[in-house]
Amino acid sequence: MAIPRRYFLRNMGLMASGFLLSKLPASGGGFQSAPHNIPVDKRLDPRWVKGLFERGKATTYLKSREELKYIGMPVGGIACGTLYLGGDGRLWLWDIFNENQEGIDPREIPWPDALHEGAKVRSRDGANYIAPTVAADKRVLDQGFSVEVLVNGQTLVKELRAEDWKEVSFEATYPVATVTYTDPSFPVAVTMKAYSPFIPLDADNSGLPATIFSFSFQNLGSVSVEVKILGWLENGVRKFTGTEDLRRNEVVQKGDLVDRGPGALFLRRTGLGPDYLSDDKTLWDTDLTAILLSSTAAVPVFPERDAGTMCFAVLDAAAVAFTDYKNNTSSEPATGNHLTGALSVDRHIAGGASADVSFVISWHFPTTGTLKKLVSDANSGNYYAAKFQSAQAVTEYIAKHFNHLSATTLAWHRTWYDSTLPWWFMERTFVNISCLATTTAHRFSSGRFWAWEGVGACEGTCTHVWQYAQAMARIFPSIERDLRERVDLYVGFVPESGMIWFRGENAKHPAIDGQAGTVLRIYREHTMSANDSFLRRNWEKIRLAITFILKQDKNGDGMEDTPLENTLDAVWDGEIAWIVGLCIAAVRAGQVMAEEVGDDAFAALCKTYVTSGRKNMEKYLFNGEYFVHRPDAVLGRKKLGSYNTSHIDQVYGQAWAHQVGLGRVFDKTKTISALKALWKYNFTPDVGPYIKTHKGGRPYALAGEAGMIMNTNPRNEAKPYGESTTWQLGYFHECMSGFEHQVAAHMMAEGLTQEAMILTRAVHDRYHAAKRNPFNEIECSDHYARAMASYGTFITTCGFVYNGPAGFISFAPRIGAADFKAPFTAAEGWGSYSQQRSASLLTAEIVVVYGHVDLQRIRLTAGFAPKRVAVTLDGKIVGAEFKQLGDGEVEVILADTFRVEGSLGVRVS
Repeated sequence: MAIPRRYFLRNMGLMASGFLLSKLPASGGGFQSAPHNIPVDKRLDPRWVKGLFERGKATTYLKSREELKYIGMPVGGIACGTLYLGGDGRLWLWDIFNENQEGIDPREIPWPDALHEGAKVRSRDGANYIAPTVAADKRVLDQGFSVEVLVNGQTLVKELRAEDWKEVSFEATYPVATVTYTDPSFPVAVTMKAYSPFIPLDADNSGLPATIFSFSFQNLGSVSVEVKILGWLENGVRKFTGTEDLRRNEVVQKGDLVDRGPGALFLRRTGLGPDYLSDDKTLWDTDLTAILLSSTAAVPVFPERDAGTMCFAVLDAAAVAFTDYKNNTSSEPATGNHLTGALSVDRHIAGGASADVSFVISWHFPTTGTLKKLVSDANSGNYYAAKFQSAQAVTEYIAKHFNHLSATTLAWHRTWYDSTLPWWFMERTFVNISCLATTTAHRFSSGRFWAWEGVGACEGTCTHVWQYAQAMARIFPSIERDLRERVDLYVGFVPESGMIWFRGENAKHPAIDGQAGTVLRIYREHTMSANDSFLRRNWEKIRLAITFILKQDKNGDGMEDTPLENTLDAVWDGEIAWIVGLCIAAVRAGQVMAEEVGDDAFAALCKTYVTSGRKNMEKYLFNGEYFVHRPDAVLGRKKLGSYNTSHIDQVYGQAWAHQVGLGRVFDKTKTISALKALWKYNFTPDVGPYIKTHKGGRPYALAGEAGMIMNTNPRNEAKPYGESTTWQLGYFHECMSGFEHQVAAHMMAEGLTQEAMILTRAVHDRYHAAKRNPFNEIECSDHYARAMASYGTFITTCGFVYNGPAGFISFAPRIGAADFKAPFTAAEGWGSYSQQRSASLLTAEIVVVYGHVDLQRIRLTAGFAPKRVAVTLDGKIVGAEFKQLGDGEVEVILADTFRVEGSLGVRVS
């Protein structure tokens, strides 16, 4: 399903080649006064729009449609480098050696409209968008699998690569990819699930430097077959720093790694029994055969970035190991002095039956390379190196805990995608958390999380970018809490003023939107906590950070007016709706936090600011249709600004309020009017005509593709962006997916569900595998952090609000409320919420799959005036009362705070 062909696939023939050259004339800069040419009538096929809301199926890319070559799904742990799984199941890129390069494939691509010197587009400008990297060009290590079948005296062999099979399919459901290999001439069908352990709320077990390959081999015939599964991996230790001759491979065999207490680590054939999370299959801890890939040099301190160990293992003690394997059938080019280890496993499979086997690849490279020059914590090495002494230790840990790691990962995968919401929507809103499993994100042995904006570009976990990213706080809230305390309120905090450095120690000044966004993130982190200890121990610093915002309102009207840097890399003068509104939302969060800790005087101060700011923003910054930027009374429009144009973030403060349950910050009618203006003036089903006349933007959307333009000039004013023409003006003419996701999330919250779905689908289709890597949303370099705003659209679609310390949870589905199901995460557990609703009855159920959720209040949307409520906990009735709220909402108040570890049912009638 895609936006109609005349809009979205016009240039598909060129895109299939991986390089779409602009046909536009070269330009020396952006034309400020080019006419506004975005169509008001989007001319979208109603049948296509209706189809966006259908459940559909998992997105599956096929060899037969030439959709595999760009696919690169991150399959390592969070903050463990970038390792891609290709469309045919082979690994590529291998950016696990601490190179710290800019972009996944540093290049400069010729582009006539590029502003960079020499008319070239760099990695940070979108090189990988216009010329996507092909997997075949970046397989720097020899790795793969093959299957050999003996049937009726005949031996058949196929490698698990696209060339050897009639069809290869790739199911793109992060964090687990399913690759299927079929061929009518081959007696066995192969299914591979590839993933790194991924368990929400468990950052450590989700940060293992390893990839698991779980294979299922199905005998398609009625006669028994003998199957040999062979896997191989080249030793990459010191391969890239000129000392590859020192490499060695050695065989390691271990019994069952079942922990039965001290002194009983290695036990043989000791099953743990079935696990209820295991997808209806019994999982057992198995024997382990591994090849440790290392170096012969005894160096106590590893200065080289690629010095360390790798390990290739199969969870089977009967496997045969080869320490120096020569793959004579491989189609891959030689990459120098190969030293390749291999493992083979035999299986007897009866007719119609299947057999399973799991392999593990792990790595261990302690140093952080050049990051030591940017951040002192990097001197402590990579976080995983503090937990494990070698890649072998990583593999043994995985083997020992395989039941838990694998089963819980698959349980999350099922829980996330077992929803009534469309498959494609669940994929796109979650996929960007894979940024954490790339070199965008780093975690040091000190425990500190540190990140670029995108791979290797713009250091310091930038507050004005990362504040858009909603995913990590919901999936790994402990990392976000630590980031607030360790960096924003410590390393990057100025206690004399409350200023938060917007790049930690990497840039010692604030960004006003980053400051406000960080206050909102602090409130979010509080609500994603089990109790209020995080808020209380940090309150004095939080209070100072809010006070800093209050002091940027020089004339006391509740509207921030101090020129400070913002996420568009400029300092704007005047009163800017999106910054004014974001500050109001932040101070509103401050008011709520002050009330919770009993700081009544500060709460009153915040309330006054919010009341005054809202009144004046709606009076002076709303032009009757949308919110604008009022110039400084003295300086006027000399500097760059958005002024009377339609700016994508104009009501961002209200969008943030919806993410954290702060309620209405601005007038609803005016807010919806502003969002409708963005749809009318900024969204186009084909960006081609716009970028043809509005030059200077980076190519994050191309002719034939849909998107929402950052800033447009619907009134066709002369010099709409001010008197000065600066390089930042190019940003206004771009489509940046992180901002688009933010708007989509807000539209969904305000009931503009159709517009929200279309906008989200526009991004989804821009990243179709036929065009480029669907797992890599690009802004300033690859795997850009702001794209994690996509999770916010999922939040508002569910109408989800949670406050752990208050024992509060709320759901108000925006799509399919009559029969709805979706996952959720809380402070100490995750699971699924479902409801069925009619004109006079609402039944709802919260099922906790992992951990527990403590609840005392549950808010739902019944849509009618209820007369009674009944609540059950694991089938037993518990005391509850209710109160009716506005807009059909009902709040169920339990007799006590109950710990939900199974199911909680609510019946409202």
